[in-house]
Amino acid sequence: MAATLPGRDAEQSPEAWRSIQLEEEQALLRCYSQTRAAELRDELVKRFMPLARSLAMRYRRRSESLDDLIGVANLGLVKAIDGYDPGRGTPFSAYAVPTILGELRRHFRDHVWNVRLPRGLQELTMKLDEVTHELTEELGRSPTASQIGDRLGISTEEVLEGLEAAHARRTMSLDAPRVADEEAMPTIETIGCVEPGYERVEADLASADAGLDDREWQVLRLRFVDELTQQEIGSRLGVSQMQISRISRGAMRKLLAAVRGEDRR
Repeated sequence: MAATLPGRDAEQSPEAWRSIQLEEEQALLRCYSQTRAAELRDELVKRFMPLARSLAMRYRRRSESLDDLIGVANLGLVKAIDGYDPGRGTPFSAYAVPTILGELRRHFRDHVWNVRLPRGLQELTMKLDEVTHELTEELGRSPTASQIGDRLGISTEEVLEGLEAAHARRTMSLDAPRVADEEAMPTIETIGCVEPGYERVEADLASADAGLDDREWQVLRLRFVDELTQQEIGSRLGVSQMQISRISRGAMRKLLAAVRGEDRR
């Protein structure tokens, strides 16, 4: 039942040959959507497997083996074939590509990343990785954050946030060396411990005469100890958020001057 392409005529141009391929593939897709014949699906998988492989290759620089990635991409391809509706008039590739990429991204989210990120950051880090690879090949060097942002249509700040999230999505053993050297110090030995002396110094600084009034101390305590927003502090104290911002800035300036030993005026 599976169809085969006719032999290519030497007179045919590549464009004409591709047009014939597209027509036959579309005919196969229409026939499969009506019959759900297993042999037709196998034929379609064979035809579109190079597309799935090319999408899997985008992630070949990751920790997963290429064979595993191709397997995930092929699963996405089968889902695309089963879910495609030829009656909508959408080209199959336009439907299959996001379906396959979605399957690859879910694979990384569910099976590879050690740290689960919010969905928005997950999608952003995947897009950043793809675009960074594309721009590196185009430019012959690593792209800047602004170049990545321009390609994705997002701000440089969003790019930096995504890159930071990408670093945070994997965990590392504390017994692993900090550098690629068997004799290097394990990471756990570089983690500091609590030093009681710092608490005494901080208490001395806090009790020093920084010139803060009761309202300024109260605002700083609510902001940095209770972790309230300026709006919440303003509501609690019965003043506007702008006044809280002004009080907070003034108090911080006084504290900084006291720590530096500067003369406050």
